[in-house]
Amino acid sequence: MNTISAWAELWGIHPAAVRDLRDRLTAEANAIEPHTLTSESGVQNSIRLNASARGARLWRNNNGAAVDRTGRPVRYGLANESAAMSKKIKSSDLIGLRPVIITTEHVGQTLGQFVAIEVKKPGWRYKGTPRETAQLKFIQIVTALGGYAKFSNDPQEQV
Repeated sequence: MNTISAWAELWGIHPAAVRDLRDRLTAEANAIEPHTLTSESGVQNSIRLNASARGARLWRNNNGAAVDRTGRPVRYGLANESAAMSKKIKSSDLIGLRPVIITTEHVGQTLGQFVAIEVKKPGWRYKGTPRETAQLKFIQIVTALGGYAKFSNDPQEQV
């Protein structure tokens, strides 16, 4: 249990009040300059700020391969264990956790739900290219296992 939730439970503060406090304390993080929202990186920055304001944490998931000093290939990023795997599945640009309050046997506890957002530039539409199909596969795996995953080109995405 995180520190704020433990404190709230100790003092009998309702979980909804804790959520409201988190929202109020991080509201300033929603501000982003409009001119930065015309690129994929601008959308990505906005999504990260909005997620943080809602108590979630998202990190950039760089994906690729390089050669080290000895000439050996080094692959990095989630689901990028081989070139063959990388053709079939591509992990999302943003990876993280969002707080979820469970309402049955875990009442009042905040649990972290896995989050994966594949960020696209404004105006993007799914076309089914091999790259997009591999990105969709990762999104489908995450959602099938109870995570939250999607494509987004919306700077106001609510994670």
